[in-house]
Amino acid sequence: MIATEHELLGLFQAGLDGDAAAYHRFLQRLGALLRGYFRRRLQSLPDEVEDLVQETLLAVHTQRHTYRPGSPLTAWVHAVARYKLVDLWRRRERHESLNDPLDDDLAVFAHTDDDAGLVRRDLSRLLGGLPDHQRLPIQHTKLEGLSVQEAARLTGMSESAVKVGVHRGLKALARQWKGLT
Repeated sequence: MIATEHELLGLFQAGLDGDAAAYHRFLQRLGALLRGYFRRRLQSLPDEVEDLVQETLLAVHTQRHTYRPGSPLTAWVHAVARYKLVDLWRRRERHESLNDPLDDDLAVFAHTDDDAGLVRRDLSRLLGGLPDHQRLPIQHTKLEGLSVQEAARLTGMSESAVKVGVHRGLKALARQWKGLT
């Protein structure tokens, strides 16, 4: 690993100093390492590996100015790669949640409107246990379908505060739910 760090760092620094050939070798070598990294983590999604490699190489290239000399280059690259991997999982999760498969043996009429009323009641009770800065962003964005910008305007919170409120509120709801089951 130390040899890889030194090799990549040397090529990267030479590239930053204007050596185009060294920078090209850096990207090729890094691409090969990233392929192995993503293949191990995406065994069930092999078609995504090459796209993720290219996204990561592009991010490394466009964000190369954020690398702090003296810190391990491989740690910085690993952080970029990890963020790209998490982004992929989030995209796929959103896509999968919008596209639930319907099985042939699905009991379409298994639940009545009474069930929906009970779910609303339970959800209201769970949301009621959250502070306003978490409850309101979830209510506006997830239940009412408003955008983050609209929810921010409605609550008087900043857009980032709305996003944080949703994230932390959902985590709190998950903890509450685990406590009930």
